Amino acid sequence: MSTEPKKPDANTGTQGIPLTSIAPQAGDNANRRYEIVERGQLHTLNYRCYFRDVQTKAIVSPFHDIPLVNEQYTSTANGTTVYNMIVEVPRWTNAKMEINKQLKLNPIVQDVKSGKPRFVHNVFPYHGYLWNYGALPQTWEDPNHIDEDTKTTGDNDPLDVCEIGTSLHATGSIVPVKIVGVLGLIDEGETDWKLIGIDVRDKLASQINDINDVEKYLPGLLEATRRWFKYYKVPTGKPPNKFALNEQYADRDYAQRVIDETRKYWVKLASGETKVEEKVCSIANTTLNNNGTINKEDADKIVEDNEKYNEQPAKIDITVHNLSYVQDI
Repeated sequence: MSTEPKKPDANTGTQGIPLTSIAPQAGDNANRRYEIVERGQLHTLNYRCYFRDVQTKAIVSPFHDIPLVNEQYTSTANGTTVYNMIVEVPRWTNAKMEINKQLKLNPIVQDVKSGKPRFVHNVFPYHGYLWNYGALPQTWEDPNHIDEDTKTTGDNDPLDVCEIGTSLHATGSIVPVKIVGVLGLIDEGETDWKLIGIDVRDKLASQINDINDVEKYLPGLLEATRRWFKYYKVPTGKPPNKFALNEQYADRDYAQRVIDETRKYWVKLASGETKVEEKVCSIANTTLNNNGTINKEDADKIVEDNEKYNEQPAKIDITVHNLSYVQDI
């Protein structure tokens, strides 16, 4: 039997072999300003998913160039700020796709572990991630800053988002989300906030406006989320993760303060005020008109220097679907 997953529909999935990822699909982007440009082969170390502005035809960074706020949806949201979420990992999949901070223009790639593409373990009873998982652009958890509540430094990443709506979104989707709460994860000693958000187009979006609404309309999800983050690295031999705020979720207002703070850290990073080596975090961009800005031709060359896109994902070992069992402590 082939271990290669069938190509799924982004919204319905497929029967049979569990998914490890959902290949990017341009039609899943709510923000029509951007399209994806893929290079290499999915589930290999050379895979890259870049983003291109369809108006200017310039390659853009999903970390630095795509705006934090979705102005189109915010303008009709009755005072609620709607954000652009870059989807890295679709729900129920376990290929660890992420915005790469070191590569110029920050394409989405598959994380690497022991020289191989990384797949997160399936901790019973879950397969992969419980939500569409991704990041807010133009935010940054500063590794030089000790958070007052977590007592640890930032993890050098944009803010993570768990999108809890009812639809699946493919890797590379740009989804308009409102944020309703946040969980303060301490991941291997670093602050790693997990925002809880929902696609504003979702059928439950009008009912879920703060963290307490999540338990009402999606009972059990918050506790499952906390458990998932606590134990997801245990099968690799690492200890359970810890949490700030007495392991409790914070509400929408607290989450907004986290967004505002990490936005300020990103502004200092992108402007060059906060000095970070490029091998740690590239600030290359095509729209900000600062010291990190490169021209369209140089940006195109960065993409073209990669291997041509192979539409057929690489075959994977069926063991990535194995279940791991963890004793709660």
